[in-house]
Amino acid sequence: MSVPGEGEAGESFWEPGRYSRTVKRIDDGNRLCNELLGCFQERAQIEKQYAQMLTNWSKKWRSRVEKGSQYGTLEKAWQAFMLAADKLSELHLEMQRHLVGADSAKVKQWQREAYHKQLVGGFKESREAEDEFCKAQKPWVKKLKEVDTAKRSYHGARKEERAAQIRESNGRADQSLAPDQLRKLQERVQRSSEEVAKSRDRYQKALEDLNKYNPKYMEDMEQVFDTCQDNERKRLRFFKEVLLDFHTHLDLSSVDSFRTIYRDMRQAIALASEQEDLRWWQNTHGPGVPMSWPQFEEWFPEANRAIHRKERFGQVTDEVTLTNVLPSRDSVPHSSPQNSGVRDYSSDWSEEDSPRRSVPMLGSEDAVKVAAVRVRALYDYMGLEADELSFSAGEEFLKIGEEDDQGWCKGQLNSGQAGLYPANYAVLVTS
Repeated sequence: MSVPGEGEAGESFWEPGRYSRTVKRIDDGNRLCNELLGCFQERAQIEKQYAQMLTNWSKKWRSRVEKGSQYGTLEKAWQAFMLAADKLSELHLEMQRHLVGADSAKVKQWQREAYHKQLVGGFKESREAEDEFCKAQKPWVKKLKEVDTAKRSYHGARKEERAAQIRESNGRADQSLAPDQLRKLQERVQRSSEEVAKSRDRYQKALEDLNKYNPKYMEDMEQVFDTCQDNERKRLRFFKEVLLDFHTHLDLSSVDSFRTIYRDMRQAIALASEQEDLRWWQNTHGPGVPMSWPQFEEWFPEANRAIHRKERFGQVTDEVTLTNVLPSRDSVPHSSPQNSGVRDYSSDWSEEDSPRRSVPMLGSEDAVKVAAVRVRALYDYMGLEADELSFSAGEEFLKIGEEDDQGWCKGQLNSGQAGLYPANYAVLVTS
């Protein structure tokens, strides 16, 4: 990179036509406006993409955390990162709107006012600078041409004089040369010397005229140059102002809401309490959960009757029965252990007293066989007995036995395992 003010040898600003670089700077200024716009519009696109990536990240992980196994105040602390990402995304979208909106509009407006495009010949400002420089330089260039002409004439005369002198010297050394011929050679030398003196006077006079005009030439050229400098000064000053605007919008550290985002996030994390979370778990899934302990109940005939189909689907009366005290797996889907605070005592009953005592065992002659049909599980189910199936919600398998009076069906998993499952846990696959 060249140092400002230093020009290459033979490329002085004062030489004819060397002002063209200053004129070209006007066109360069217009191109720089376009490059400035392109630069920060590309940055605006990056900000928009980053904001969208933050939003997508927040949406994905908010859902995972909500559905995951984390709980309590630490879950809230984790969620604070997604909330901060959403707010940060808004800040970057706002930044993008500034870059492609007011900031870009400011550059375009200044560019329209500073550079006026002509139908032919580029910009008006370039043509005017070119004309002014040419006008200032034209008289000086004319005198410079006169100096060059006088210089060539003088140098030609000196060359001719030198040749005449050589011929005259050779003639004197030649004894065979006639006196008349020698005299002619001497006269030629005399005429050449006189021509040299005349051309020298013309050359010096031309140089004198040129040097006298130099101050006027320099004044006129500097006046045009200063005008170009003023215009360039305005562009440089404007670019600095615009870059400061860009900096203001890109510097999130100076935005109060940006600092608030991370302050709130830190506060949310600081509020996480392992004691509070452990206490919540104890009271929700641990020993702190209320328990309906078994109590003595009087016998009623209705207590031992078969459970009616309508009662199994929730249409039961307010009778005090054994099934009201200990809900069986027929009445409520086993979606998860968290849905009930009552312990399953089915394994504590004897075979004779078990509420499932009338459920046919696999291979029993009482089981009603049907043509295999495909069913889909509505809920997760974990078999509690050796003759029960376990499956997940959405899993498909075969129904190979009709529902019995206790609400159980016989099915076969895709793995080939056969067993019983609650009838209301699955529906027929219609397509």
